[in-house]
Amino acid sequence: MTIEKDFDPYLQIGDVAVDRSDVEMLRAIDDCGSLSGAATALERSYPRLQQRVVALEEAIGPLVERTRGGADGGGSSLTGTARDLLERFDRLVVAYEGVARVDETVFSGPVVDRDGELATVRTDVGRILAVVPAEANTAAVTIRSDAVSLHAPSDAPRADRTSVRNRFDGTVGWLEAGDAVARVGIELEGRTEDSPDLVALVTRRSVGTLDIEPGREVVASVKATAVRGVATDGLE
Repeated sequence: MTIEKDFDPYLQIGDVAVDRSDVEMLRAIDDCGSLSGAATALERSYPRLQQRVVALEEAIGPLVERTRGGADGGGSSLTGTARDLLERFDRLVVAYEGVARVDETVFSGPVVDRDGELATVRTDVGRILAVVPAEANTAAVTIRSDAVSLHAPSDAPRADRTSVRNRFDGTVGWLEAGDAVARVGIELEGRTEDSPDLVALVTRRSVGTLDIEPGREVVASVKATAVRGVATDGLE
């Protein structure tokens, strides 16, 4: 895939298109701790920046949490909605700019529990919640690299949350960085000699933010609905 230099990815949410400039604005607010600081850092007009935040919030919901006064003088921070938006945009960049292939990591094991269409599969690296055919007693579950999110251990989401039900502790085994994205191989805790590395496809920004390098401890998370399984009953 070749991406033209004038390509500008964006997310269409209702009547609002979220583009690179909006993402830069939100990240500047996060880095600077205030709208005024972000406007200065980006060399933008404060009123126009504030108007853009308001327009985005009208379409998406609260993005910036503002604190007034107090001992620290107040400031601004991003909401969970804003951070989810940034992650969605990063995924879009990976999809369009990522010339690296999308890897699939497969783990197998018996189905030990069910919750509707979701099944819990016991594997060498722990229990994995996935969408598995109802008739399956054993299954092979596939995790795409572009569905894996990486976190610092202190910032990892809880595994009992509604959407992020799969959490894996591990260590970065290898890193292949391209211009826009990087492939990261994670050696998961509990793995055996035959267990594959879990491969994640992340943006170069994430590599820098998380200081990803071989030997670094990380937590990988995957939504249960993003993991698909196939029955392996009777197969060796």
